[in-house]
Amino acid sequence: MSIQIITDSASDITQAQASAMGITVIPLTVTFGETSYRDGVDLDHTGFYHKLIETDALPVTSQVSPYTYEEYFKNAVDAGDEVLCIVLSSKLSGCYQSANIAAQEFDAPISIVDSENVTVGQRLLVDLAIKLRSEGKNAKEIAEVLDVEKKKIRLIALLDTLEYLKKGGRISSAVAIAGGLLSIKPVVTVDNGEVVFAGMARGSKNSNNKLIEYVKKEGGINFDKNFYLAYTGHSKVMLDKYIEDSIELYEGRVTEFPISTVGCAIGTHIGPGAICIAFFNND
Repeated sequence: MSIQIITDSASDITQAQASAMGITVIPLTVTFGETSYRDGVDLDHTGFYHKLIETDALPVTSQVSPYTYEEYFKNAVDAGDEVLCIVLSSKLSGCYQSANIAAQEFDAPISIVDSENVTVGQRLLVDLAIKLRSEGKNAKEIAEVLDVEKKKIRLIALLDTLEYLKKGGRISSAVAIAGGLLSIKPVVTVDNGEVVFAGMARGSKNSNNKLIEYVKKEGGINFDKNFYLAYTGHSKVMLDKYIEDSIELYEGRVTEFPISTVGCAIGTHIGPGAICIAFFNND
């Protein structure tokens, strides 16, 4: 009996990466106007941002349905495998509820973990699950560890524009215009599964300093575990600048930066040009 690890595309793990990792990624659905795409299947991250930039109205992302989860769970159960399903935060989507509804259709135990995170924060939990699987733990044991370790994950993001918060109704047009004129960049974090404002900074240098301060305040990066840097859009210029400004955090600790792109689940709401860091803290 083996363990099938299942997650959703809000983790920003591509289908090719999932295959190499020995896991399954179920795509969310993103809809532009009347046309729907399976995230990472019909539309990759590059294509998503092309469409996002060109549209006036925000696209709509849809959760994975109970029926879809049931299909994936059935394939695993029929193969005699255990199931460990790691989903994006239940406070950001109904995927957790859908997965639990689907699991009720089976006599076999199915372990479902609310990551309380998204994008590379969620991916950190998937990485840990793969490691624990390789060490011989069963699905229930892995889920128990993940429920503890997820509380140590920190994710912070620096946005390049207020435009998409305005489109989503999070801020007024006046605030967005004023912020653009003053080069104000909002900083957001994931706190107990919710995306919350952590402050504002003026200019890229001050913004990067704010990210550095946050990392230090949260106990620093635990380099014994995985961490990720990520960016939205087509360019990682802002991320390269952050790395340059924050080299004190990483110098002598890493030789290569693990960099990911952010897809539709978060990219819809924060737009291109954003960067983020996800890590386990040292607490």
